[in-house]
Amino acid sequence: MKETRTWKYLFICRVLLIAAMIGGASVISYGLQYMGLSETNIVLVYLLAVLLTTWAASEYITGIAASIAATFIFHYFFTEPFFSVSENNLSYGMTFVIMITTALITRSLTFKMKDSTREARKKEAEAMALYSLNTRLTGASDIGDMAQIAASAVSLSFDCEAECLCFYRSDQYKKLRIRMENLEAAWDQGKKFWDWPIYGNEEPLGMIRIPATKGRTMDEEQKNLLQVMIESIALAMDRWQASQKQMAADAEIIQERYRTNLLRSVSHDLRTPLSGIIGTSEMLLDLIQPSDEKYQMIKGIYNEADWLHGMMENILSLTKLEDGQLLIDKEQEAVEEIVGGAVSHIGRRFPEYEIKVEVPPELLLIPMDGKLIQQVLMNLLDNAVKHTPKEGEICVSVTADPKRQEVIFTVRDQGEGIKSEELPLLFKPFFTSRGKLADAHRGTGLGLTICEAIVKAHGGRMEAGNSSDGKGAEFIFTLPMEVKKDEQSRHLHSNRRG
Repeated sequence: MKETRTWKYLFICRVLLIAAMIGGASVISYGLQYMGLSETNIVLVYLLAVLLTTWAASEYITGIAASIAATFIFHYFFTEPFFSVSENNLSYGMTFVIMITTALITRSLTFKMKDSTREARKKEAEAMALYSLNTRLTGASDIGDMAQIAASAVSLSFDCEAECLCFYRSDQYKKLRIRMENLEAAWDQGKKFWDWPIYGNEEPLGMIRIPATKGRTMDEEQKNLLQVMIESIALAMDRWQASQKQMAADAEIIQERYRTNLLRSVSHDLRTPLSGIIGTSEMLLDLIQPSDEKYQMIKGIYNEADWLHGMMENILSLTKLEDGQLLIDKEQEAVEEIVGGAVSHIGRRFPEYEIKVEVPPELLLIPMDGKLIQQVLMNLLDNAVKHTPKEGEICVSVTADPKRQEVIFTVRDQGEGIKSEELPLLFKPFFTSRGKLADAHRGTGLGLTICEAIVKAHGGRMEAGNSSDGKGAEFIFTLPMEVKKDEQSRHLHSNRRG
């Protein structure tokens, strides 16, 4: 019913338009005839009326109807015999053909011109919408603000109630996120909503949701426009997330630098007085008999100061390692002396533990930084003491492997062993085992991390596991028997500079 009324209204408008144009042309033509002008001028007036009618209506039928009406009225009022239509008049047909042709050409040109204008306005509107969207996204304060701007822009551009769902640090849309990750099409068509994913460089950032009723009526141009808008939204969200990650990384670097500087400063300040305490207490232990009640007090002072000194050395090594300043000064060192120094140091702290040493009978010299390798052995022995009961045995063994040109160091204890879930974490900074015996001893969780770093800096490797006999754990590290050519050249170059 509504369509019928609309058709009738348009029909009446077209009839009135033709009547107005042809009527106006007739009035003008009477004036021209009164002025004595020729029929050619009158024909041009009617042609102009047909042209204007066709341009205003933009329809072939209206132009043809105007051409018929103009031809009939022209011949009826302005050609002899007046007020009659001669069927045999050849000019009647020619005038009709000319006016019909004019109407058709005018309609075609008018349609193209209006279509071009409409397309230009559409492109301009799309460009303005994208410009407005990008401008507002650039000024957004956070990703939530971006989501609101995106939803508003899409709703305004497509005349619907659109939503922008953001996945950033939110478990609310976990299922939707998984669905977008596995989506193979350009969008997901649901019963109630059509969802367009917003993809970032690494992962889905969110999605644009519009009603399914609107999605079904969208043409290809509208879908392409929506895709372009989504790309702009994704770029803005991705840029914001990247800036947030960079800010967090910068803050973490600054915090880590402060922590490292503090640790280095504290370690340096404590190093000197601790060395004095250790030396004095060691001298007093040599002067007092073990049976004296003061002996145990002084021994306690020595052990505590020595533990603090070892912890300070580990912290200093860690800060140098993190700053890339852990320098390896390799010299030919006797393996027996390095192992003996580490065992002697631990033996003074824990005389109740038995430490067995197995080294080759022949003199074994290998290039190493003796101080750092002794620190590795001391850390491993200290770790073994923590996990071994007093009646248990700790063993340090050294073997040479001429085929692989390396020396193998092994520290074995008779403790509880290493849990399978702890194996991947042993060499992580600040990781400490949760064993029963280990809980009775203090630890910072830095020793094994530093050991691995020192061994790797020497060109060796380090690994941990449980003993083959099932009694306790064992730590193995290797050192090359010869200095590699590139390391030797760097070492000589550093000596020359020194």
